Amino acid sequence: MSSLPKRNVEQAPSLFGNLSVMPTRDIEAIIRCQDNLAFMRPLPAESMQLIVTSPPYNIGKSYELRSPLEEYVKSQAQVISECVRLLAPGGSLCWQVGNHVDKGEVFPLDIVLYPLFREHGLQLRNRIIWHFEHGLHCSKRLSGRHETVLWFTKSDNYTFHLDPIRVPSKYPGKKHFKGPKIGQLSCNPSGKNPGDVWIFPNVKSNHVEKTIHPCQFPVELVERLVLALSDPGSAVLDPYMGVGSSVIAAIKHGRVGYGCDVDQKYVDTAWDRIFQFRAGVLRTRPMDRPVYDPSKPHGGQR
Repeated sequence: MSSLPKRNVEQAPSLFGNLSVMPTRDIEAIIRCQDNLAFMRPLPAESMQLIVTSPPYNIGKSYELRSPLEEYVKSQAQVISECVRLLAPGGSLCWQVGNHVDKGEVFPLDIVLYPLFREHGLQLRNRIIWHFEHGLHCSKRLSGRHETVLWFTKSDNYTFHLDPIRVPSKYPGKKHFKGPKIGQLSCNPSGKNPGDVWIFPNVKSNHVEKTIHPCQFPVELVERLVLALSDPGSAVLDPYMGVGSSVIAAIKHGRVGYGCDVDQKYVDTAWDRIFQFRAGVLRTRPMDRPVYDPSKPHGGQR
């Protein structure tokens, strides 16, 4: 505790009111070992500017109970409904999913779950493809190397900051060669829009962020969403928090991170990572680092 800034242990988060079980170890990280519906229901309506999460894919991982797809969709509907209640009018909801696989048949969860969001009147702004190079190798179909982030908003008036997430232009010095702007730069000097295909390494054994969780978010993926879709000081929620990557991304950029998980060891790991971040020793992969640099050991991916 001594490594934490004083403001992070003396003040109490406001959204939970005066609940006796309110965590107070860090004002910008409000996390619990709790079912997500129980965690979310005390929170005020429209209190979250950004909700970003990756729910279980119902494929039998160690941290989830496998159920028929219909039951899985029903359980997701409950959580999504509560998230919509918490989402601010100008906020964004980002649901990152892969595929449900049953007897070798693939069911893309973004397609399966999309109607649940539309039932609440949410508008899809982007279907972001997260591409990565590593994973299990399939023998009877092509190996999966991407997952999807569905980005929804409640209205046409929503927060979107492009400048903090610009990436280097392919031709940064390119200039107009004719017309009234001849000789002037033809691209934004701050970089270009990153587009809707994002290339970030997934968290495997040699990743600097690897913890006990088998399928954790890379912090840099959530950072891009936090910077683009929320304002400093706003609230960011992850109802399937795991080991706290979304909360880390939030507090790293001056937001307040809310999250929960039903596994105590994951919550404990999340707290450890938060305390490491406050102490300045948490290792995360920088957003601006190239995915592969052949001049560096391991291609610079660590």
